[in-house]
Amino acid sequence: MQHDKVLILDFGSQYTQLIARRVRELNIYSEIHPFNKIPSNIKAYKAVILSGSPNSVRGEDVLHPDLSEIRGKKPLLAVCYGAQYLAHFSGGEVAPSNTREYGRANLSFIKDNEPFFAHINTGSQVWMSHSDTIKTLPTNGVLIASTHDVENAAYRIDNEETYAIQFHPEVYHSTDGKQLLENFLVNIAGIEQDWTPDSFIEETVADLKAKVGNDKVVLGLSGGVDSTVAAVLLNKAIGKNLYCIFVNNGLLRKNEFESVLNQYEGMGLNVKGVDASGRFLEALKGIEDPEKKRKAIGNAFIEVFDDEAHKIEDVTWLAQGTIYPDVIESVSATGGPSATIKSHHNVGGLPDFMKLKIVEPLRAIFKDEVRRVGASLGIDPELLGRHPFPGPGLGIRILGDITAEKVRILQEVDAIFINGLKEWGLYDKVWQAGAMLLPVNSVGVMGDERTYEKCVALRAVESTDGMTADWVNLPYEFLQKTSNDIINKVKGVNRVVYDISSKPPATIEWE
Repeated sequence: MQHDKVLILDFGSQYTQLIARRVRELNIYSEIHPFNKIPSNIKAYKAVILSGSPNSVRGEDVLHPDLSEIRGKKPLLAVCYGAQYLAHFSGGEVAPSNTREYGRANLSFIKDNEPFFAHINTGSQVWMSHSDTIKTLPTNGVLIASTHDVENAAYRIDNEETYAIQFHPEVYHSTDGKQLLENFLVNIAGIEQDWTPDSFIEETVADLKAKVGNDKVVLGLSGGVDSTVAAVLLNKAIGKNLYCIFVNNGLLRKNEFESVLNQYEGMGLNVKGVDASGRFLEALKGIEDPEKKRKAIGNAFIEVFDDEAHKIEDVTWLAQGTIYPDVIESVSATGGPSATIKSHHNVGGLPDFMKLKIVEPLRAIFKDEVRRVGASLGIDPELLGRHPFPGPGLGIRILGDITAEKVRILQEVDAIFINGLKEWGLYDKVWQAGAMLLPVNSVGVMGDERTYEKCVALRAVESTDGMTADWVNLPYEFLQKTSNDIINKVKGVNRVVYDISSKPPATIEWE
């Protein structure tokens, strides 16, 4: 089935992926491409959106898209930088704003009978983020909305399906942003809303059957959402020809290897569990540097995975849980597209000699869509709702060198923290949580004895995609009980601290 597609041209805005996700929430398929790499098959797209940018249209580093096959020929929505670009180079004027227009604002004027603003009233909150402002509209520009501070907040071009706005409809702070996108895409561009999880499953399974045929496929399962959904899709398409390998690197959460393996087997997956924890601990012996730890874990994984894959005869394909953000080529703030496409490998980048063809069932969808697809496939909500967990596992949550005893301590601490979040109904309010074992001993008192034991830091953040994150204000009563339980039940720990740093400037993990 052919879906109507929306092309989003990226000028380097931090919000570009958010535009694509909002469009897809309307059950409309969207793709992101750099502004200077417009697809040659432009006829395949029913509408085009220009993103914002950290650049200025008045600077020397103006990002110039070739809109000759787009403007006046296809419905076009220009957001922020895009709106200023159309004004500046089409007879209007863009000037520095007297005050940086950033944050919440409210529409104070909306032109009557404009389909672009259907079901949106004056007073509607929008989100501004620009330091330039449009002083004069472009040739044939018609003012359709203002805020108190920004007169030309939205305009259209007469006799074209071209609309431009100086605010961001894709962010949650623009309360009617979704309605605005729907007005443009559905009512003006006439796009069908038929991109759904069910249609994705149906088409992906059919594609996988056609692509893979009777070949064998090997997949490294991690216990996470992406690899699990990829496995279930492949299982639907090729059944027992899918060989899943779930490796215990000894750095998983407490009892996770057994419980996740049981869950996978209960889902009817052809999965082999490999306990290689001793091999990983040996590879990590004496290593303290975080990057060297990552490398040691990655190399050990490749060796274990390779050993196991070779036991399966005639494997042709390697499946990966790569998702859309991993393959988008982003535009750097200097004007050109970034030199490399970020490539993410769930299995740590396999050696060349394996010579397997790659199949990536999820490479067209975002993380939130992966979860929706998983729900449509009937995967256990508890598994779909799992917090992200780093590939190197507890290896980067133990600061300094790694020993079996340190892993034991952190697994116990982590289990008390995560189980507590679930018992208190806090788990689903948190995007990611975990504990860090610090390379610090501190003095304590237990009974009448003086102790000199480890300190652990608890971390819980809220985020949508991990790019930015805020620490979660967990109830004091919960923290009090958790701290008490950890110190009383985990031998070797006598101090618990709670990390209240946001990202940026801190990162989510400590290493």
